[in-house]
Amino acid sequence: MSETRRFRVGYLSYVPHPSFLETAARHPEVEVVRIPLDQPEEGVLEGLQGVDAYYCMASRDELPRPFHVSAALLAKLPRLLMVGSTGAGYDPIDPVACTAAGVLLVNQAGGNAEGVAEHAVGMMLALLKRMPEAQAAMRAGKAKDRSALMGRELRGRTVGLVGIGNVGTRVAEIVRLAFSCPVLACDPYVDAATVAARGARKVEMPELLAESDVVSLHLPLAPDSRGLMNAESFARMRQGAIFVTTARGNIHEEPALQAALASGHLAAAGLDVWEQEPPPPSHPLLNMDNVIVTQHTAGVTHESRSNITRIAALAFVEAANGRLPPRVINPEVTPRFAARYEAAFGRKLAV
Repeated sequence: MSETRRFRVGYLSYVPHPSFLETAARHPEVEVVRIPLDQPEEGVLEGLQGVDAYYCMASRDELPRPFHVSAALLAKLPRLLMVGSTGAGYDPIDPVACTAAGVLLVNQAGGNAEGVAEHAVGMMLALLKRMPEAQAAMRAGKAKDRSALMGRELRGRTVGLVGIGNVGTRVAEIVRLAFSCPVLACDPYVDAATVAARGARKVEMPELLAESDVVSLHLPLAPDSRGLMNAESFARMRQGAIFVTTARGNIHEEPALQAALASGHLAAAGLDVWEQEPPPPSHPLLNMDNVIVTQHTAGVTHESRSNITRIAALAFVEAANGRLPPRVINPEVTPRFAARYEAAFGRKLAV
């Protein structure tokens, strides 16, 4: 094929922020194609069959199942070279299937770290000060004895982080510098020296659960993290501790968390992620006064969305110019991706 052919990137119906389109528009080597979802499935598939890269929604419940990046979908897209997630997560995308198909997968890790970290710390503060309980009491006309809503301060309390990547590192910085909190971190992929450089002390999970006043999750959903926080895990946490997650649903088991809160073993929880998003209104955790609930909005800020979509657009620009983009999830696919890229564009990929 001609070297002057543009690198075509397709997305379904909408992008998370105009920054994606604005950034791509400054690079004529990239052609962005909108594929409407309000058409028959065959029409959507036809649109995806005509692109080199798929800019894929990161939230599994927002994306129709037929367009999750699975082996079955990839088999119908022989031209596809690259998939980019709209966020740091990539729940609707199967990395193993991408590798088997010779498709490069990138995410936008770190692009929304500030928004998510602020959300997590905000939940910690609100839960320790019992803000949701005070609000519920006032709205019900039961707010009479202020001492019944006695709170606690974050300053000096031990914060345990499960995962210390981009978001976890920023949370550690905030609570350590602003609130003088000792920080523990459990992360099997980061050595003790690196954890220390990120402002925490590396520990194993049993110690983190037993010693932390606040446990906050900052790890991706993967086979080894699914159901990590179960009834046994919650039982290992300190009496009166609080639990916060801005990570992904299915890492914590919702019935087990509800039971730990109902029993009084845990004092409170802040939940931004769910097994089903949004959860049904009848969900027990939605109806507990000591639980803060948000709809996967930790990273939904103007700043985070602008940053994360700009990063995504620049990843496609790198590929359009024959360079391997950053934040590759499946680096083992690089040789095959490079060969497929050369066959499609008639030039070698710089790796």
